[in-house]
Amino acid sequence: MKARRPGNVACPAARNHPVKTAWPLPHAFGRLRGVSQPYRRDNLLDRASHPETLEVHYERERLRERELLDRRLGLTGGEVLSVGCGWHPGRHLFPKPAWRMTGVEIDEAVVGALVGAGDLDEGLAGRGGELPLPDDSFDVVLYRLVLHHIAWQEPLGACFEEARRLLRTGGALVAIEPGSWHPVGAGLAAANRLGMGPLVHGTPDDVPLSPRRLTAEARKAGLQPELHAVTYGWRRLPRRAQRAIHALDPYGSRPLLAPLGHTLMLIARSR
Repeated sequence: MKARRPGNVACPAARNHPVKTAWPLPHAFGRLRGVSQPYRRDNLLDRASHPETLEVHYERERLRERELLDRRLGLTGGEVLSVGCGWHPGRHLFPKPAWRMTGVEIDEAVVGALVGAGDLDEGLAGRGGELPLPDDSFDVVLYRLVLHHIAWQEPLGACFEEARRLLRTGGALVAIEPGSWHPVGAGLAAANRLGMGPLVHGTPDDVPLSPRRLTAEARKAGLQPELHAVTYGWRRLPRRAQRAIHALDPYGSRPLLAPLGHTLMLIARSR
């Protein structure tokens, strides 16, 4: 799973670029609760991994994400809300000028910096499931490597229900998350259950998600889900082994194989 850069890291550039938003910032919430837990960099898997090896996996994920959305989303432009956007809000999936992007992050400094840099059109300090945004405002609600952090703290139902409320008819929730039915996901889940998450992979809150849970939450919220495997590879494997496993990825939309992906993509449509 790809480690998210902590959302409480302030960027000095944000001081010169206040958050631009069409909606009031949710100061009424008081101090927003964090999502990601502190990351222990001196962990077993990071010590055994080389940055070039990791980048092979990250680039493959980005490529496959674009391929799947180009083929399956059925939209070529509109308004997208990136929830828990961190420093990488998903512009590789929803580029300008076709897509206008609003980013949500706990730390106002993060969205301020991204708006100032032009990566976001608007920004909002907030938390998924608690957003003060109007109904039917977006064509896409994007959760990219975020829900598995939220799942460590609380149920996911509020995030799915909010996505349905915010989506226009024909829009879609897009969630990209680590899967628990892949051998790596199963292993990390076991480490978490034993209380060894920080020691093994840096944090207790990387919770691989069951594909059955993702589709069930979507249906419960009134969305129509479809599931795909983004990739079956793992970023810790040697580069040659990763590339060999990538040969399986084109089969990741087949119903029996999609739930087994290392990284999953849920596309859940509003009807």
